Amino acid sequence: MNKNTHTRAIRTLLMCCVLTLSACKKAGPEVPQSSDIDTNLIAADAAMQSQIQVADVLTTGVSETLRVAGQIDFDEQALTRIGASVTGRVTQIQAQLGDAVNKGDTLAVINSSELSGSQLAYLKARSEKELHRRNVERAKTLYQADVISLAELQRRENEYEIASAETRAAQDQLRVLGVSAQSIDRLAATGAIDSVASVIATIQGVVVERKVAAGQVVQPSDVLFAVANLHRVWAVAQVPEQQISQVKTGQSVHIEVPALNNEKLVGKLIYVGQTVNPDTRTVLVRTELDNQGGRLKPSMLASMLIEAAPVQRLVVPSAAVVREDDTDHVFVQEPNGLYRLTKVRLSPERAGQRIVLDGIQQGARVVTEGAFHLNNQRNLKAMESGS
Repeated sequence: MNKNTHTRAIRTLLMCCVLTLSACKKAGPEVPQSSDIDTNLIAADAAMQSQIQVADVLTTGVSETLRVAGQIDFDEQALTRIGASVTGRVTQIQAQLGDAVNKGDTLAVINSSELSGSQLAYLKARSEKELHRRNVERAKTLYQADVISLAELQRRENEYEIASAETRAAQDQLRVLGVSAQSIDRLAATGAIDSVASVIATIQGVVVERKVAAGQVVQPSDVLFAVANLHRVWAVAQVPEQQISQVKTGQSVHIEVPALNNEKLVGKLIYVGQTVNPDTRTVLVRTELDNQGGRLKPSMLASMLIEAAPVQRLVVPSAAVVREDDTDHVFVQEPNGLYRLTKVRLSPERAGQRIVLDGIQQGARVVTEGAFHLNNQRNLKAMESGS
């Protein structure tokens, strides 16, 4: 036998051995693999069945809490911006930022030539009126004596009416400039012109803005001071437009102020905006808070927790939820009496319930009591199966 024939014979023998071994392996019994076992499925034993309670998953009205960022603000109804009533130069500042003032207090003093001119015009108008009044009285006497005609009497009466109208106009101008009725009467009685005008507080409160300095020339259009009554303040926030349908006037709200150690203050919504801010896509909401102690300061940051209107949502009891691999699960009862560990996505707990976001449908039967013990039994079975 030559060398080539010997080599072919060895190859043929090896191939026959491989085919024989392969046939033997296929003919042997199949060993079940641990991967074929459904570790999420468990059958409760008799002792476990007595600890388990099962209920249908149903919908119920749930009031979600909307948390929106906001801040403390002035009560605009108790905030007034005060300006000068005349054009002139500021000679004195009598109120500083943060000062408490009463209604009628003087905040600043202005020297005004405009005021002097208006007072002089009033005195001239009064003098003209008095002159024409006397002319009318004299004309009536002369007319009765048949010295002057009726036309002359009527002319003098017309002049008196014009002088009276000019006097009233000059008096009204003084009132526009902030001169009180008492000061006008004193001016008429004494004839003493006073070029000093006062900037007066119109409400009781605290000076929260001061935009004037001594020597500054001011005009009636300028805002010099802002005075606010801080006994009541507003809490304002911006609600995203997607959630504004859940917000109504009169709803209860809780306000958390970090500066007050997140103490919860209770109020009610007094205003929900009618327009959407085009830049932020939010709607302004507002509540009113008592601030007699003065703890709340305008511009303090705050969080507003709004109790939204109830919405029908699918819920499960918190006791039905088990954590597995850092994920929420529930046990769903199957028709054959087994229980399947089912992954779900839930909202945070609220009043002993969890809103179902995904994973199960309405009508599913879940274990509401004993889920923790059932999961321990499932884990034990899975470990034994793995062994």
